Amino acid sequence: MPQRSGPRIAVIGNCQAVGTAQVLRLLLPDARVETHAIGRLARQFRDLDGLVRHLRGADHVFSHFFPGGFLPGGNVLALQTRVPHLRLFPTIVFPAFHPDLVYVGDVASLRLSTLVHGPLGPSHSAIALCGFLEGLGVTATLGLYTDAVFERLGYGRAWEEGAAHLLAAAREMQFGLEPEFARWSRRGCFMHDAHHPRLPVLGDIARRLATEAGLKPLDLRVEDYLPDTLVDEAMWPVYPAIAERYGVPAQTLFRARPVRGRPPRMLDLPGFVSESFAVYARLPRERLVCARIAAWRADPGIRALFASAGGA
Repeated sequence: MPQRSGPRIAVIGNCQAVGTAQVLRLLLPDARVETHAIGRLARQFRDLDGLVRHLRGADHVFSHFFPGGFLPGGNVLALQTRVPHLRLFPTIVFPAFHPDLVYVGDVASLRLSTLVHGPLGPSHSAIALCGFLEGLGVTATLGLYTDAVFERLGYGRAWEEGAAHLLAAAREMQFGLEPEFARWSRRGCFMHDAHHPRLPVLGDIARRLATEAGLKPLDLRVEDYLPDTLVDEAMWPVYPAIAERYGVPAQTLFRARPVRGRPPRMLDLPGFVSESFAVYARLPRERLVCARIAAWRADPGIRALFASAGGA
């Protein structure tokens, strides 16, 4: 295979950065594209000075936001002051198709190691966790997965609120996504779960990065040429009531992250809730921290909703 001799591009970020870099390699056949995971920056470069030295040889640097604590010496904004050609690009988070998904534990740290892991890794059902903390059993909790309950819990506002947050965050880093979001919305369900977009979304992000950097990406549909690497993450279903709301296909099975060489492990809703309860029962309650659940449990109306399910 001939060596690439074009521009050197560094992509820094979370799991979405891997797919973005993969698309850049496709669209820019001569580019030399490298990926650096935020969680491994300290191991790779020791501190901010080490990363700055490495990036000085890059023609283009594209990065997700990362806070302090990942790399001694500063966060991504400190990095940008020393690498002026660094371009921030947004992480795509959109919960409308999967509004029940929450993370549990120290979410603010942005580290997977600080999160509680259940049957699907770090992603949990807010209804299941609240049901457990309110003393419901599995059967009673399953009775809460209805459109009426979803509406009372605010899931019907997830599109409006999620779009507003995503678009505002993108504008803040001078990467407005209004045209792209309109296009994604017409495609149906464009997320694997609330935190993992499908490949065409990453394709649009990568094409924007390349074009606005003055490069000339190939004009092709990336999904026709590349595998979707985020399919290898755990997959969350679109509950039937949510699917009907948005006119997309319903899904009823949860899929754990595949283990190489083995068929994927699938769980229906009763199996997922049952296994989640088993995980929660083994943990001290102080580890079951989730801002959404705390807000629900502080709301007398929502607590009454869960209590009525327990008395049914």
